[in-house]
Amino acid sequence: MSEPTEQNVQDWIRKQVANNDVVLFMKGNKNFPQCGFSSQVAQILGHLGVTYEDVNVLEDMSVRDGVKAFSNWPTIPQLYVKGEFVGGCDIVTEMFQAGELQQHLTEKGVPFQSAASNA
Repeated sequence: MSEPTEQNVQDWIRKQVANNDVVLFMKGNKNFPQCGFSSQVAQILGHLGVTYEDVNVLEDMSVRDGVKAFSNWPTIPQLYVKGEFVGGCDIVTEMFQAGELQQHLTEKGVPFQSAASNA
């Protein structure tokens, strides 16, 4: 079997981002994160009750490298909301703590449990 071309990988990533309201490219999956940063973002999304697609970059090195090129961002995890790159662990954590992530989800029309917001 031939290796996937970089273009094929970029097209596949683009489809994941386009076809899912929220996508988290992470190490491991939402049920079994395999790094602390991926775990933290998955916990934030879980706390907010956000439905999201998880993509385990450890299963395919071409996706792991490809998503970094796709976003021009050097680290995993990477969170996308409605086709837009939001950020990695530090950015998502800061946004969540400031209430900006919840505001972003609301603006994008992504349902979440607002009861979990900092009142």
